[in-house]
Amino acid sequence: MKSNSRLFKPLLGSLVVAIALLSAGCSTAYYAAMEKVGVHKRDILIDRVEEARDAQQLSQQEFKDALDQLSQLLNFHGGNLQQQYESLASQYQDSQQAAAEVSQRIDKVELVAFDLFAEWETELSQYQNKQLRTDSKKKLLETKRQFSSLVKVMRKAESKMPPVLRVLNDNVLYLKHNLNAKAVGAIGVEFGMLQQDVNNLLTEMNRAIAESNQFIATMQQS
Repeated sequence: MKSNSRLFKPLLGSLVVAIALLSAGCSTAYYAAMEKVGVHKRDILIDRVEEARDAQQLSQQEFKDALDQLSQLLNFHGGNLQQQYESLASQYQDSQQAAAEVSQRIDKVELVAFDLFAEWETELSQYQNKQLRTDSKKKLLETKRQFSSLVKVMRKAESKMPPVLRVLNDNVLYLKHNLNAKAVGAIGVEFGMLQQDVNNLLTEMNRAIAESNQFIATMQQS
């Protein structure tokens, strides 16, 4: 078994490197294709920040709907409790998917920003005019600063989603296993805390959305 493990490790390492090179190659080919039609990394970054912002706005609504669905279930008296549970479970799944989309969009924003800044840094050496080079470098540093602030706010909002999802998941699972009035009463005990967590999440997302709009406006004016 040990000899197999030693053989496997180099193969795994080679596979990881190959995947990384393939990803880099795909990105390079993508940028090259986009530049041929007049779309540069700066434009792609703006588009991806817009997509991340839109994903956050959608996620906001999904979390609001999930909280509202849970509130309706807690105040439910008589009728089809199974149907109410299924609506909550479905809304939880929508919230989970929306949260995953937000994370993926932020990752894509960071990827193109890294490539843009690396290219910008490299091209500074091509300037013959010292004043123009100095001015471009100053703009690069300022754009980096603004982007760093944007990502920090985005990631902070993102970090508020998993705790809310965990509570929602616990509630959905508990109701699935104990679908009765007593179970509904049990999960209602923590509803106020969950409501506060969702409100905090929405507040952080609003900050991230506002920061995104500001970054987009700045990039478009540059």
